[in-house]
Amino acid sequence: MEGAVSYQRFPKVRIREIKDDYMKFELRETDASIANALRRVMIAEVPTVAIDLVEIEVNSTVLNDEFIAHRLGLVPLTSDDAMRMRLSRDCDSCDGDGQCEFCSVEFHLNVSCDSDQTLDVTSADLRSTEPRVCPVDVAARALSLGVDSTSYDTGDHRGILIVKLRRGQELRLRAIARKGIGKDHAKWSPAATVTFMYEPEIHINEELMETLTLEEKRNWIDSSPTKVFDIDPNTHQVVVVDAEAYTYDDEVIKKAEAMGKPGLIEIYGKEDSFIFTVESTGAIKAYQLVINAIEILRQKLDAVRLQDSEESDFGELSAHL
Repeated sequence: MEGAVSYQRFPKVRIREIKDDYMKFELRETDASIANALRRVMIAEVPTVAIDLVEIEVNSTVLNDEFIAHRLGLVPLTSDDAMRMRLSRDCDSCDGDGQCEFCSVEFHLNVSCDSDQTLDVTSADLRSTEPRVCPVDVAARALSLGVDSTSYDTGDHRGILIVKLRRGQELRLRAIARKGIGKDHAKWSPAATVTFMYEPEIHINEELMETLTLEEKRNWIDSSPTKVFDIDPNTHQVVVVDAEAYTYDDEVIKKAEAMGKPGLIEIYGKEDSFIFTVESTGAIKAYQLVINAIEILRQKLDAVRLQDSEESDFGELSAHL
């Protein structure tokens, strides 16, 4: 459209801290709509693999079949290949049955108790037909020992508890794990927690601050529920020690007004800078969760742009008819 103003932005990401299950990064030069869209995609639209069908052959435990199936569904599974797998409803190899190698992974569990000691049935007892897909805790334990998860001897490793057996009780079942997203069910969400906050900008009125006594400065600092400020032991000046600890509670602003010092401090959030904290369930690593979310968001934006382009072309064609 002629004369249209371009608002195209080029967001930037700076990683602050990264671990397998935790990541903290900055998202800059964009707005809150994109930041929130990225957060929602991480929670609800990044695919993982989770148990979706359970066929119980024998169950003489104290829990009914539905309860056990529910607990199995909530066991997080390693999902590094989830982006490449097919959704069962879209799989043409099994006609949507959801039980072929392209869209599912099969698990078996067969445990019985023949002693007087209570036996714990855990995620470590699940046997997968696909080595790359197994319970997260089993994979992590095997990795720490430097062995393959398929040959890992569970030994005393408890894993995630499913049910307890007493003498004579048995649990035997077959389970099918499928690809899905958190929007369909929370068991498919790869995110334990995803939060973001505006990066705070803090300005202290130094002249006004110097009119306070040392005791008044301490009282003012203590009014903040988090440790944002401190007093320099040499100059006795109030300094910002951790701006990001500020929770936008306005307590220090209210305290300044109550002390008769309005304008003592100005705090506002940068509208184009956000600090993200991401915690993964372990199904995929935290950094992969972010990368997959960005890719999915990019695909969605491309689809919107394509639709707008088609509608624009159709509108121009109609105008010429």
